[in-house]
Amino acid sequence: MAFSDAIFAIIITLLVLDLRVPDVPPGRLLSGLLAQWPSYVAYLASYSYVAVVWLNHKAAFNRIEQIDRGLHWMNLLVLFSTALLPFPTIVVSHALQEHNNVDQRVGIAFYALIGALLCVTWLAFYHYLARNPDLLKDQAKGGFFHVERFRALAGVVLYLLAGMVGYLVVPVIGLVIFLLLPVFYAITSAGLYQFRVTRRITHRNPRSRGDAS
Repeated sequence: MAFSDAIFAIIITLLVLDLRVPDVPPGRLLSGLLAQWPSYVAYLASYSYVAVVWLNHKAAFNRIEQIDRGLHWMNLLVLFSTALLPFPTIVVSHALQEHNNVDQRVGIAFYALIGALLCVTWLAFYHYLARNPDLLKDQAKGGFFHVERFRALAGVVLYLLAGMVGYLVVPVIGLVIFLLLPVFYAITSAGLYQFRVTRRITHRNPRSRGDAS
């Protein structure tokens, strides 16, 4: 876990390296900073994505009791795809600042492919745990990782859809979807299975939300 946390810290650090002081004449600093808005949006999208990946990673390993060689490789695949994120972030940022529509479409599609790849590695990770329940703690040996596979698969579909919309329609729409997707994963960072259970309990006990009356 310490190795994984270090990788996440490095990835987040690399994301911020594309935020630079604009090269503008004296008196034009404000306009130069505002012109770099694509860098800020791309950074926010990728930082949010890495943040929820880290939360998902924590939630998953909190349910794992032991690790075998296969799980180590699955974890390395997740880290590999996550470590790619700074590259498409810079590509999208630069393409949007250059105002070339073709390059913007390609940049959004490229980011979507990397996002989908990351979800594919999570799908493999969850599938491995679903097929190897002996690695899990007792409370996680039910349907948790079976359900989580659907969350990863949804990510694959949604990132590819965002890439298609950004490439075929308007690039900015794809970028907006990139910003929205981490919100879903943040809400369900404890797991889609746990999210469903919590909703079921809440519906059965509407007064369990902290109502002290």
